[in-house]
Parts: sequence; C-alpha cells; structure tokens
Amino acid sequence: MSLKDKVVLITGAGSGMGRAMVNEFLLEGARVAAVDINADNVREVVEEADAGDRAIAVTTDVADEASVEACTAAILAWSGQIDVLCNNAGIIDSFRPAHEISLHEWNRTLAVNLTGPFLMARSVIRNSMLPRSKGAIVNTASISSFSAAGGGTAYTASKHGVLGLTRQLTFDYGQHGIRVNAICPGATYTNLAAPDGGSDTLPDSETEIARTPARRWGQPREIARLAVYLAGDDADFIHGSAMVIDGGWLSAARNPI
Repeated sequence: MSLKDKVVLITGAGSGMGRAMVNEFLLEGARVAAVDINADNVREVVEEADAGDRAIAVTTDVADEASVEACTAAILAWSGQIDVLCNNAGIIDSFRPAHEISLHEWNRTLAVNLTGPFLMARSVIRNSMLPRSKGAIVNTASISSFSAAGGGTAYTASKHGVLGLTRQLTFDYGQHGIRVNAICPGATYTNLAAPDGGSDTLPDSETEIARTPARRWGQPREIARLAVYLAGDDADFIHGSAMVIDGGWLSAARNPI
C-alpha cells in the first residue's frame, strides 16, 4: 500500500465525498486529518471511523487565511508532515444567472470553491511539500469546470477556476516533486446535490440524471477511490490532469440540464 502511514489532509471531510475520502484513505493505511467548517460533523466522521490516533478532526474555514494557517500548523504538530492534500470543500450556488445572483452569493461561492483550495495549497506547499520536494494534491473540480448547466454563474466560474489553479500549480511545482491533479465529478449523491424534485431555480435532478448514459447518480465512494489512486505512487506520472468521473454526463451530445 503506497499510502501506508502517509499523512492526508482532506477538506470538506464532514460529509459526502469528503467523508468517503476519510474512510478510503484510512483503509489504505494512511493517517488522516479530517478538516471541515462544521465541528460536530467532522468530529462524528472521525469517531465513526474508529481509527485511533491515525485520524484527527480539525475545524477550519478554508476561505479564511488565518484559519487555514492554523489548520496546517495543527496538523504538522500532530504529524510532522503533510503528504497529500485533498481540496474537497465546496458549496453549490442557487443556479441563478448573472443578472439575478447577488454579489454576496458570488463572493461566498468563489471564496469557498476557489480561494479555499488556493489558500490550502499555498500553506501546505510552503510548509511541508516544498521543503521535502514531495507531495500530491487532489483538487475536487466538477463537470462544471468544462461546461455550463451543472450549476449557476458563481459555481461554474469557481469550478473553471479550480481547473486553472490545478494546471498552474502543476506548472510551478511539478519540477519540485509535487503532483497536482483534479477530479471532475458529475452528479454525485451527497447532501450538496441530492435530488429534491427541483424548484424555481434548481432543476429536477432525477429526471435529468435518468437521461445520462449511466442512468444513475455517482456514489461518494467512487469519487473517493479515484482520489486515493491519484494520491498514490501508481499515479506518479500523472500531473495536471482533470479526471472526469460523471457517468457519461459530458459525453451526452446535449446540455443534461
């Protein structure tokens, strides 16, 4: 197991794909720092994992610079190093077009979805990965990194930005032994995107997913297994990639929503 005893920092670990990542990395023998803004959720994830001293819960706002720096310092005090960063924390917008979205919603969506991965990557790179000339970063992007219709104005812009960030970090740090890649999920059954029957701004997800090639939702564990692969030594030659895992959503010759 190439991840045995590696230290993995996972943001958005209190639910959904992040929660699944915590469990999958622990199964691979890694030590996991589960990070989330919701203290109760992330503590519950670590308690249920029952991994003893191989997992800790850290409460952090990834959009706040001071909180991110405190998070990194706490994890380094616990582990001495950070081998893998999974930038998974994210929020969805209201699916509204530009003329309807508020500046507050725009700013908050980009703060969590794009500034958060930047702040986390910057802190982990300079405090652990760059001095050791080794590390792997896995950013959770989206099918909305390539196409409209998977979210609203703010979400789509933020996820395009995550892909740009992934590529620039690859360009800057690949030569220093730091691999950076992105996972681009389609509709995945989490609290963030679970079916709700639609609303005045949110589409009827079940109807649209039934039209995609896979004819089903993705499951958080499927996304987590891809993150495990990209973080491990078997993916050592994969740099700057955007790995689509969407049940064929983007391959359908139409806008799914």
